[in-house]
Amino acid sequence: MSKTTLLDTINSPEDLRKIPEDQLAQLAKEIREKIITTVSKTGGHLAPCLGVVELTIAIHYIFNTPADKVVWDVGHQAYAHKLLTGRRENFDTLRQYKGISGFPKRDESPYDCFDTGHSSTSISASMGIATAQDLKGDPSKAIAVIGDGSMTGGMAFEALNQAGHINKDLIVILNDNEMSISPNVGALSSFLSRKLTSKTAVRVKKEMEHFLKSFSNVGENILQVLKKSEESLKGFFTPGMLFEALKFEYIGPIPGHKIENLLDTLRNVRDFSSGPVLIHVLTTKGKGYKPAEQRPGDFHGVGPFVIETGAPVPTPPQPPSYTKVFGDTIIKLAETDPRITAITAAMPAGTGLIPFAQKFPDRFFDVGIAEQHAVTYAAGMATEGMLPVVAIYSTFFQRAMDQIIHDVCLPNLPVTFAIDRGGLVGDDGPTHHGVFDISFMRMIPNLLMMAPKDEEELQHMLYTAILHPGPAAVRYPRGSGEGVTMSEELVRLPLGEGEVLREGTDILLLPVGNCVYPALEAAEGLKKLGIDAAVINPRFIKPLDAKLICEWGEKTGKVITVEENVKKGGFGSGILELFMQKELYHIKTRVLGLPDQFIEHGGQAILRQKVKIDAPAIINEALKMTESRNQA
Repeated sequence: MSKTTLLDTINSPEDLRKIPEDQLAQLAKEIREKIITTVSKTGGHLAPCLGVVELTIAIHYIFNTPADKVVWDVGHQAYAHKLLTGRRENFDTLRQYKGISGFPKRDESPYDCFDTGHSSTSISASMGIATAQDLKGDPSKAIAVIGDGSMTGGMAFEALNQAGHINKDLIVILNDNEMSISPNVGALSSFLSRKLTSKTAVRVKKEMEHFLKSFSNVGENILQVLKKSEESLKGFFTPGMLFEALKFEYIGPIPGHKIENLLDTLRNVRDFSSGPVLIHVLTTKGKGYKPAEQRPGDFHGVGPFVIETGAPVPTPPQPPSYTKVFGDTIIKLAETDPRITAITAAMPAGTGLIPFAQKFPDRFFDVGIAEQHAVTYAAGMATEGMLPVVAIYSTFFQRAMDQIIHDVCLPNLPVTFAIDRGGLVGDDGPTHHGVFDISFMRMIPNLLMMAPKDEEELQHMLYTAILHPGPAAVRYPRGSGEGVTMSEELVRLPLGEGEVLREGTDILLLPVGNCVYPALEAAEGLKKLGIDAAVINPRFIKPLDAKLICEWGEKTGKVITVEENVKKGGFGSGILELFMQKELYHIKTRVLGLPDQFIEHGGQAILRQKVKIDAPAIINEALKMTESRNQA
């Protein structure tokens, strides 16, 4: 019979508050063990969650959650929160299909007061909550927990600016571990650096106090003046002057793994502070698990791993990922063209650009969590003759839509958008699925858009995009390629030309990007059922190969489009528009894509089956259209 632990007794923060303070360190240890054990099987965001265990305990111990509202920025740091708020027994379903989400979700728990998945939103959301509480006469607290990486996002400072202006009762906890996903970049990161704010600041302050006190009454008077002047030493040697300039009361920095310090600070803020307060907490990403402490970037988001070593669980050899092929290709192109630069938004590893950064450090730019800036920064480079490539996940490109339109496409600048994770990404769920980019980019004038059927075609599309004299986007999925042979020589694709992969007389399958191979599989299945399906790889989402598609649409009279994007405004919508423009009303057309709803988390294969875009779904739709009585 297993021994009951402290964690086993906690089903809500009310249970947590019954535990004596001197036992909370033991609880933190148990929470870390539970997180490590679970994530080693399910995968997930390990290092950031290990870094905030004590902070999470202290927040729920001191504040009256869920009446007091806690917003976790991004949500990468919310696993301990989930364990303490009634999801301990289901924690082993983390990020699994029909299991609990890896991010806070309001429909999952009353303790999740705001849905999060993209960074830098917590202060804005908490400020909205605080304002509403004030209007209702509700004395509850609003608390934002934001990482230092998320503080590189401009939205956070937009919120700080207004919060100081309207003077609401808002608590911002800055979780400073000196990293977002990769090491932080920029002047702000240097300003927040604990190397300056902790040991150096304390030492300098003590030495200055000792020096001034040696001057008898004069020194004491000077010291009092300095203290009254918003503690000038703190202002010079910590980020206090930045946040206090925004009219926040600044507290810190304080150690983030000493529960007694956290409890005292949060209790004082709860009981005595009014108006906006920022608490600066220093934590260690990956705390309590040596491999994660040593390589926090590698353990930010992980798949299943061996606890004893931290090594990934062995899997069968896979073809190179689309991300790796992108990284290899851009290096190959940059070796012969010094105008090529690479830009990313705090995701050098995730976008495959680490090797590029190592080989061309002067031409690589990580701008932090600032997608809007990344796009306009690239536009500025392009006006001076450079050929910038902006590599960002599809879901995060959404944040820069105005800059794509106004700063790149309107002036028709030669910027390449490398849209990584286009389509269903799997276990991270709806905040990370890249299923809107075709819809919101297809409508923009001047923008060329392509999607490769495999990794071989990806490298040629990148070459084509970079040489294109205007803006171009290449959309590719998460995961491994198809294992096809890669040619050494890159080929510039004729603009707007698709390719016929399979001829047929009964129906035309028009799949885009990573839906091409499932469509070819479906065509083989249909052949066994007596249906002759043609398959065209459009290659270009914009411009479409109107001549080729219309010719084969008229030959077969029946068309099925397939895409890993929402149906509304997507590739299939473009085909329907094309047939209408050409007055080909007699062509019977079906659009397979994602429904008008957000898709939950789960394995990619499971989700593709659920939304009916895999090979069996294509076969069944073709059978309906051809009125066959055979069943797939």
